[in-house]
Amino acid sequence: MSKIILVTGGAGFIGSHLVDRLIGKGYKVVVIDNLSTGKKENLNPKAKFYKINICSPKISQIFKKEKPEIVFHLAAQINVRKSVENPLFDAKTNILGSLNVLENCKNFKVQKIIFASTGGAIYGQAKKLPTPEDYLANPLSPYGIAKLTTEKYLNYYYQVLGLPYISLRLANVYGPRQDGSGEAGVIAIFLGKMLRGENPVIFGDGKQTRDFIFVEDVISAFLLSMKIKKVGIFNIGTAKETDINTIFKKLKELTNQKQKPIYEKERKGDLKRSCLDIEKAKEKLKWQPKYSLEKGLEKTIQWFQNL
Repeated sequence: MSKIILVTGGAGFIGSHLVDRLIGKGYKVVVIDNLSTGKKENLNPKAKFYKINICSPKISQIFKKEKPEIVFHLAAQINVRKSVENPLFDAKTNILGSLNVLENCKNFKVQKIIFASTGGAIYGQAKKLPTPEDYLANPLSPYGIAKLTTEKYLNYYYQVLGLPYISLRLANVYGPRQDGSGEAGVIAIFLGKMLRGENPVIFGDGKQTRDFIFVEDVISAFLLSMKIKKVGIFNIGTAKETDINTIFKKLKELTNQKQKPIYEKERKGDLKRSCLDIEKAKEKLKWQPKYSLEKGLEKTIQWFQNL
């Protein structure tokens, strides 16, 4: 009998890739997504889909009916800017919504929960780069605060109530299906604009760095998290810093576009540098990224060009 797996946010950018891989491996997959940022066309037709908000008390009926053994929790308010503008809305989805999922995991005897956390936003302006998991978390956005709070709840549900968990602190994920019209994901936003013949906007001087990781590498980390008995937090990135100017230059070369970027004032609270130490994931998860930035960008561009 194949395992029944529930994926919250399974119509989203990362969630839909995860659902595809799980179905490809023969698992029965149930998806919860309210389609606020997820897209119906991302949904795998073999997954059982429920259009519902993770804050809804009705999700308990889904847990009762479907009896998932493992839960991947990816549904979230993903926009750091929006979290700054409206911390209450962010907390409602990202803290209370996550608690609702956790309560149902406890009540319906789920074997394990795997959570999509954030590597970029949790550490704040870290002095140590690449930043390891035991570095003091100091989030500078309500989004980062909500992810850290959920990790504390995960630890409580494990230590006190016996629900095993893994939290993956993801670096800056990019790849096919990322929304180029959204606020999240500089690569998707740049590509969306460039392929429409518009000039991308770079906030600040473009020297700010991020740790860019291709979505397929992230999915591999999620899948490995199902298998190991260990509990805890893992950074998932490349341990390499790339600045925004370099990203623009690489995309320009790979797409043969002629646009120049427009530089605007840096945004409040934006991190200067971000890069994750991945030694723990290499050792304990037996995971490491396989895609170089060039290879990942090529696959992403290909997808965007076929839209």
